[in-house]
Amino acid sequence: MEGANTMTGQVGKVKEPKNIVVIGAGIGGMCTAARLARAGHQVSIYEASDQPGGKCRTEWIGRYAFDTGPSLLTIPAVYRDFFQRTGKHMGQVMEIEAVDPSFDYRFHDGKSVKFTNLSRKKTLESITETFGEAAAEQWDAVLNRAERMWDVSREPFIESELKSPVSLLKRPRLIRDIKTISPWKSLRGLGIKSPYLSKIMDRYATYSGSDPRFAPAVLSTIAFVEEAFGAWHIKGGVGKLADAVYQRCLDRGVKFEFNSPVSAITNDGKKVSGVELGDGTSIASEIIVANADASLVYNKLISGKVSKLKRTRKNLAKADPSLAGFSLLLGLRPADQPTGLSHHNILFPKDYDQEFEDIFKRQVPVSDPTIYICAPNDDAMVKHPGHEAWFVLVNAPRHDETGVAGFNWSDEDANHRYAMKIIDAIEARGISIRDRLEVIEFRTPADLERTVMAPGGSIYGTSSNGARSAFLRAKNRSPLKGLYCVGGSAHPGGGLPLVGLSAEIVAQAVVGPTTH
Repeated sequence: MEGANTMTGQVGKVKEPKNIVVIGAGIGGMCTAARLARAGHQVSIYEASDQPGGKCRTEWIGRYAFDTGPSLLTIPAVYRDFFQRTGKHMGQVMEIEAVDPSFDYRFHDGKSVKFTNLSRKKTLESITETFGEAAAEQWDAVLNRAERMWDVSREPFIESELKSPVSLLKRPRLIRDIKTISPWKSLRGLGIKSPYLSKIMDRYATYSGSDPRFAPAVLSTIAFVEEAFGAWHIKGGVGKLADAVYQRCLDRGVKFEFNSPVSAITNDGKKVSGVELGDGTSIASEIIVANADASLVYNKLISGKVSKLKRTRKNLAKADPSLAGFSLLLGLRPADQPTGLSHHNILFPKDYDQEFEDIFKRQVPVSDPTIYICAPNDDAMVKHPGHEAWFVLVNAPRHDETGVAGFNWSDEDANHRYAMKIIDAIEARGISIRDRLEVIEFRTPADLERTVMAPGGSIYGTSSNGARSAFLRAKNRSPLKGLYCVGGSAHPGGGLPLVGLSAEIVAQAVVGPTTH
């Protein structure tokens, strides 16, 4: 990584190539496939939809392009490493640019603060100007602690295969590391007295689909990583990453079968033997990489009682699913006056806790949500100068048609009214939309569940609610021999950098590492 070593060495070359099946053409599945193909294996990806990328996609509507999944890249070195290891420099296949400011935070009382990309000094100056020197000192202290947490957790936990808590207990610096990470402490226990900065730190819990009231303090490392490695925009949209990874797969000989949903993983209770497709076709394979939600893998694709999976299924049942999202895609005509928006903007409500009560307890659309507006100044994402394509996202409860384990997002009229309510809330902040509006579409958790098979429209797989959450997440190496899990619902978690690391971990678990 930039400023740090990448997790491991290169994936080795195999002497005996095997036929490997990958379930799902998301970023995790494709990155794993390309690495395995580079090692010499014959790899086939079976994808239920008609296109690669999973949640990582850029969608064109008329003259406007929208990132409908991730809209920000952090730790780009994860993908620089991927492209280099598979035969291309990242700069040859896509262009990234630093976003400055990295985030523009706006509060209900009119106060605002901008975080400067890759500069804590300037960020602290902005905090001091808006909230005072004491607030800046608080943020500096928390980020210093987050850096120590990152240093402790990066190599043994985030960048390595997590086999069991026992493996961590064997570390010689265990007591010191535990004290640093403070797994018993939540984000709310970091001692941030400023209510404004507390909201900003809470925001990092939602990056993993979690409730900040219960999310562990170690998630503050996201704030440090964002600051240290930068916030980056992919020119033309994040879908360019999916396109480039897809091309690396093709160049390495990976075969794709689209519109080919996998209906079952065949096994004898001890090891896997292949997959069955929705049309009844059987594909034999001793190695299967599942880039699908772990709950689908272990509870639907693998049916019946399997003693080896008892603990895994139990852990998945205990894990809290991540929150979902309701998004708006807004195509806007040129403005008479500059909007004053940055690339990434966060509009905080007055009562942030109520948002999580609505999502996790009441399981209803948030009445006064935090609003994220991605307003890229990228001429490759509009077909006419001056026009703008905004992606607007609010946190939302999961989709459940019964309304028991979530909210039923099937009512299109209600969804439209909610979209209008969000626009009203944005305009109440002095940001004009309606007089410029040319395109408006919305995407619900039900849409996400349908298009990418994310249960309930979960954005990040499982949440990080509680100290044990990481150990409830699916391990990369399944108890069933030959089965591996990659992606946001597997270790080390969701988001583009972690999914990229997940792919490297799985590839090395299958092939084994070598040195440079």
